[in-house]
Amino acid sequence: MTAVDFDAFVHKLATVSGEAILPFFRTAIGVEDKSLGRAYDPVTEADRAAEQAMRRLIRDTFPAHGIIGEEFENVEAQAPYVWALDPIDGTKSFIAGLPAWGTLIGLMKDGDPVYGMMHQPFIKERFFGDGGVARYQGPAGERLLQTRDCGRVEDALLFTTSPRLMKAADRAAFSLVEERARLSRYGGDCYAYCMVAAGLVDLVIETELHDHDVIALVPVIEGAGGVITSWEGGSPVAGGRVVAAGSRKVHEEALRLLAGG
Repeated sequence: MTAVDFDAFVHKLATVSGEAILPFFRTAIGVEDKSLGRAYDPVTEADRAAEQAMRRLIRDTFPAHGIIGEEFENVEAQAPYVWALDPIDGTKSFIAGLPAWGTLIGLMKDGDPVYGMMHQPFIKERFFGDGGVARYQGPAGERLLQTRDCGRVEDALLFTTSPRLMKAADRAAFSLVEERARLSRYGGDCYAYCMVAAGLVDLVIETELHDHDVIALVPVIEGAGGVITSWEGGSPVAGGRVVAAGSRKVHEEALRLLAGG
């Protein structure tokens, strides 16, 4: 399949997922808590409907490809090509009626993310990239995405979804960075990473992530010129503790602070 065909297919996945989600947004949808007694972790009918729609299209088009997702069991996760799906990243914002959520669609080849998209169907925005280049498409038109270099953590706009989601030790490490940053804001989920790619946010620090929370964002961040790794500087693909930054210098400084230095 050519690059043009592949790009068109990912946009089609975004379209079908958005069509499944939007009828549920800002309505009296049913919400379940799948936390099993841990931190509140809601899932909605919209999550399941969107993931089912995407899985069906992938199976029909690429039956040999694997699929990992948030709401259903993994399929052929060791295949050469594996799709990573998060139908609604930011479900808490979704159920509150806030538009700070998006659908994450990622593709891995031999374990490496090679294409990713974040789609926000309510605002009609798409952020997508292949690791070499990243683009925006939405009400503001179409353009290349490019991160910025704020120079140092002291000048950085820092985001995390919520420090309350972190374990005590990680929260203490995060506070070392937060105390240095010019401004910190909470919330955003996948949107914060896309704002790094757009050159509006400088640093995102998170913990307790799943693989499907991260895979689609890696080609977008890297394609825009940014850096995204684990807190130890390794691959972020497995999730867990993740740092994304607009420049390598700020990223390295953040890693050093998170390590206690």
